[in-house]
Amino acid sequence: MTPPRIPVAREGYPFIFFSAFVTLVTAILGLNIPTWLCLGVTTFVLAFFRDPERMTPASNDALISPADGKIIIIEEQFDEKYLQQQVLKVSIFMNVFNVHVNRIPCNGTIKKIIYAPGKFYSADSAKGALMNENCGGVLTTESGKQLVFVQVAGLIARRIVNWLEPGDVVRRGERFGLIRFGSRVDLYLPPDSEISVTIGQKVTAGVTEIAQIH
Repeated sequence: MTPPRIPVAREGYPFIFFSAFVTLVTAILGLNIPTWLCLGVTTFVLAFFRDPERMTPASNDALISPADGKIIIIEEQFDEKYLQQQVLKVSIFMNVFNVHVNRIPCNGTIKKIIYAPGKFYSADSAKGALMNENCGGVLTTESGKQLVFVQVAGLIARRIVNWLEPGDVVRRGERFGLIRFGSRVDLYLPPDSEISVTIGQKVTAGVTEIAQIH
C-alpha cells in the first residue's frame, strides 16, 4: 500500500520547521503577541508551500497551465534567447497566495535548461521580465514542435527551483519545480497556436487549458 503523500513541497520544510520552532520558543517564554505573530507567519509559510494533487485533463492536444495565477500577457514577439524565432508569449503572474509548484505543460523531451542570474524587480513589470533571475526549459513535443516555459523570480522571490535536466522525457501535469515567494512563468509557443485564455483570467497549474498546438 502506497503511503499517503504530504501535500507540501519538500523545499518548504526548512522554512516551515524554522518558523514553527520560533513560534514554539516564543510560546514557552510566554510572549503572547510575538507567539501569535509567529503563528501567523508559520501558517502563511505552510500555505505558500502547499502542493495539492491535480486532475490533469485527458486531451493530449491541449497545452495546460504550468502555474497557478493570472494571465497578464498574450502577445506575439520574436524570441531571441531560446528559439530564435517568432513566438506567442503567454505570461502567468503568481502572487504570494497562489500555489507555487510548477507543472509540465505538455508531453515531450527537455532539450535545454537555461539559467540566468539577475535582479529581483516586481515579476509583473516590464523591467522584471527583462532583468530578473530566470530559468527556461526548452521542450520538444511528441509531434516535433518546440516551446519554452520560463520561471521568472519576483520582487520577493529569491530562489528558483528547477528539477529538470536535458534529455528528461516529461509528461503533462508532472511537477518540475517552484519559485519561492511570488513570481511568474512565461510560455513561448509556436505562432500558430490557438490560445484558449484571455488577459486577466485566473488559471490553475496542471488543469487549465492554455492553448492548442497544431
